[in-house]
Amino acid sequence: MPDLDAPRWSPSSPGFWRSPLRGPWLTSVLGLVLLAGITVLFVTGLVSYAAYNPGLSPVNDKTPDKGILGFYLFAWPTNPHWLYRLNQGVHVTLGFTLIPVLLAKLWSVIPRLFALPPARSLAHALERISLLLLVGGALFEFVTGVLNVQLDYVFPGSFYPLHFYGAWVFFAAFVAHVLLKMPTALRNLRHLREEKNDLVTPRPTAPTVSRRGALWFVGGGSLLLFATTVGQNFDGPLRRTALLAPHGGGEPGSGPNGFQINKTAAYAGIDTAETGEDAWRLVVTGPAGTVRLSRAQLAGLPLHSSALPIACVEGWSTSDQWWRGVRLRDLAALVGYDADDPPDVFVESLQRRGAFRRAALRANQVADPRSLLALYVNGEELSPDHGYPARIIVPAAPGVLNTKWVARMTFGDL
Repeated sequence: MPDLDAPRWSPSSPGFWRSPLRGPWLTSVLGLVLLAGITVLFVTGLVSYAAYNPGLSPVNDKTPDKGILGFYLFAWPTNPHWLYRLNQGVHVTLGFTLIPVLLAKLWSVIPRLFALPPARSLAHALERISLLLLVGGALFEFVTGVLNVQLDYVFPGSFYPLHFYGAWVFFAAFVAHVLLKMPTALRNLRHLREEKNDLVTPRPTAPTVSRRGALWFVGGGSLLLFATTVGQNFDGPLRRTALLAPHGGGEPGSGPNGFQINKTAAYAGIDTAETGEDAWRLVVTGPAGTVRLSRAQLAGLPLHSSALPIACVEGWSTSDQWWRGVRLRDLAALVGYDADDPPDVFVESLQRRGAFRRAALRANQVADPRSLLALYVNGEELSPDHGYPARIIVPAAPGVLNTKWVARMTFGDL
């Protein structure tokens, strides 16, 4: 039992936490909202990671020591072409929307974090450990996610393994906590009068708002964050309402190339001397040898068009843009493969730094007739910021796998 004789100025004293709002009913309502929301976040996060095809090649695999945690990985499909756009839009937008709920939930149970003694029994010790992992994991996942979305990631090490492993630690603690607390939460919701527990202060202050009023306040905060984030998934005026969402490098001007980007050519260190018609050559390698193609030679090959979006792990996406270029499977045929049964491809960029300056695509992505080495977008040549002289565009693939400033393509099993 809590020590009622502990000094009132001590956080371990029940009298220290005096808000009359705390109690099992409020905590249970917030917990059930998080149960649904965090489950969706976890699933969409795992799906997002699978979209990078980490099992395909070391260049795509940012967690080579994941072991059994990679049990669910599968070959990422190309249909529907908006799949990654939807998944990542839900993941990031929902993550922002749940922040007020998470903070309210942590506020509602904070007395338990300071309760003494630390453990009254083995079961209680396990519950406290799961609670600490739950709180620490939640804060870590939300903070790293928000910083990555805001292009201000300051944690040491790569975002991908930290967020991936952190998600598994957090979700394991989350499941343990749910199993321990779900019966109590459902019982609390069924009764208008709460049962007393350690969250109910013995020395309450006068209430300034009801518990339902507090829920409306939390819900209003979530709605505000939703309204200032969801616009990242759309082009045009609605994007300007996404005040808290990423804007990448901005919209580079107007016209056919005036849609969202993440990295500019200048940021990626692309030298215009390397991309000029006299200097740039695409190097394509396969079992029949190596072919070097100028941009004019590529433009002389059969060209095809695809309407595909760009969708970024940071949550933003564009509407469908009209791309025109050479099909990846036709490039595979140039170096000795059957265009109807092409292999994987390893793509290298002129970009000199960054985690995905090299990337691998699966055979099913290469075979899709909408997958292009694009030379044009919306009827005009690619701008330097959109990948001139040539870039990859693949349906349903994360934006970083749609490599810009392509220099070399090596076809073969990876």
